[in-house]
Amino acid sequence: MKCYECEKENKSTDTVGICIICGRGVCENHLVREKIPVLEGEYEARLKCMGDACELKDMQPLLKILCKPCHEALKENF
Repeated sequence: MKCYECEKENKSTDTVGICIICGRGVCENHLVREKIPVLEGEYEARLKCMGDACELKDMQPLLKILCKPCHEALKENF
């Protein structure tokens, strides 16, 4: 899969992640990876308990991958 943002710039770069909000494939130059607030609505993403992970009380939240346009939209609304 190729990066959506690079394709708009007539470049061909492999995708390294998928935006958790819009589903676009993005390369390392067009992604933001950080903790984001819990989203409510049709884009809500929830982690399910698997195996021994349920017993860990101090399990750290996972970082989420966002494309830069979705990251900017989130920053404007929080």
